[in-house]
Amino acid sequence: MARQYRVIVTPKAADDIRQEHAWLQERNPRAADDWLAGMRKLILGLALMPESHAVAPESAEFDVEIRRALYGRATRWRVYFTIMDETVQVLHVRHGRRSDWHP
Repeated sequence: MARQYRVIVTPKAADDIRQEHAWLQERNPRAADDWLAGMRKLILGLALMPESHAVAPESAEFDVEIRRALYGRATRWRVYFTIMDETVQVLHVRHGRRSDWHP
């Protein structure tokens, strides 16, 4: 049976998601709700095989390994997370067109 991790969304990542959703909501409410549902599915999916996502290039700037999951087709959002013991911690969510994330 596959190992299952506990997924925790940090307050910073939760704020990132709320801000992105609010921005989308102003432009296209239906798309915003679909985006939120998809983002939630991706994040909850990190409970199984989070190691399948690549190590983020930004990881070199941290003391722990940071991985990155991508969400979206034409437009990509980046979900940064770390794996510690039995826990996946989602640290940051941002649109792919923004400059790289730095500590």
